[in-house]
Amino acid sequence: MLSFNALLSLCTLAVAAVASPIQSQSRSAKTSLSIVRRFDLPFGQTIADIDRARAQALVQAVTSGKDKRDGRVVATNTNVSYTASIGVGNPPTQYNLLIDTGSSNTWVGAGRRYVETSTSRKTSQGVSVSYGSGSFSGNEYDDQVTIGNLIIANQSIGVATRSRGLYNVDGILGLGPIGLTKGTLSPNSQRTIPTVVDNLFSQGSISSAELGIFFGPSGLLGGHGELSFGAPDAVLTNGDVSYVPLTKTFPASEYWGIDQTITYGPSTSILTGAGIVDTDTTLVLLATDAFQKYQKATGAVLDKSTGLLRITNDQYESLQNLNFSVGGKTYYLTRNAQIFPRNLNIRIGGSSMYVYLIVADLGELSGTAKGLSFINGYTFLERYYSVYDTKNKRIGFAPTPYTDADIN
Repeated sequence: MLSFNALLSLCTLAVAAVASPIQSQSRSAKTSLSIVRRFDLPFGQTIADIDRARAQALVQAVTSGKDKRDGRVVATNTNVSYTASIGVGNPPTQYNLLIDTGSSNTWVGAGRRYVETSTSRKTSQGVSVSYGSGSFSGNEYDDQVTIGNLIIANQSIGVATRSRGLYNVDGILGLGPIGLTKGTLSPNSQRTIPTVVDNLFSQGSISSAELGIFFGPSGLLGGHGELSFGAPDAVLTNGDVSYVPLTKTFPASEYWGIDQTITYGPSTSILTGAGIVDTDTTLVLLATDAFQKYQKATGAVLDKSTGLLRITNDQYESLQNLNFSVGGKTYYLTRNAQIFPRNLNIRIGGSSMYVYLIVADLGELSGTAKGLSFINGYTFLERYYSVYDTKNKRIGFAPTPYTDADIN
């Protein structure tokens, strides 16, 4: 994992959640957490470098020794992170946890130490997860977890006795599919660990095993958003949520993966294949050959200082929509949605003279990308509301007030 000792801070991200203990919960309940963005760029690294490193780690996590792992290898992006204040124990101790849809273990102890209470029960299992250049290991506990106004009884969480690579956070809130927890426990390495969404649903706290995510675009001052457990938040959408089954293509199938066709403008074919939707990837990453097609179509040049494609103001005026066809429905990025917020150009090592694009090179050709040819990162997700349906193994999208907004 790349260090969180960032010398360059662009904005701050936190999730405000108020714990409200309750004695009983109805199946119709849901809870929402509001999000403010944290944007850290480690010195000497570019956004594209960090995203590619995460992509490689995500593939490695599910392709290296699938049934004989020494802990699960996953990745957390130190470029853009989102944190939630989650309560553990009774009375609850609040922990500031990174939100990660690319991993599924929830754990504490990287910063604030774990506080045992009457609801804490140490299990016989050890736990170990590697996050690229960071990691944690420790013991698995069952404990009460509070998310907003909802309480989870006997949630399995990791308690770190050793951790490295995470700074200014207390651990991770894993929101990926349950299968990503396989191989993280010992001695029972074949056991999976129900996630917080799994348990909220199985305990009757939410009516559907769904997580809705809304991001306000980075171009807005004080970037914001929301996590909604149990149902999409219709207030934040400009239309119905359209769902598509998760892809069956490995390794994208291990994550929140979809099948997708991408075109530029009315007819320029860019890519058809399987990939993933990932909140912890900043950019839209395309397999190298697809990236080259996009670069040619836009006339962009690669900027070494930022690692991003750049275009002139005149070229910006000629940009056409980038279209993502998923499950028979097309989601598009307007020309404004395809550029990095210009008010942040200097802070990413760029120039105010140029326009920088949010599409970058995955680092693998589509034919050799091991079943993961693209990643739709948060620059895509900040234009569309996304829903992650655990029980029905599907993902959904809906337009928002920011889909067509000129804010970058």
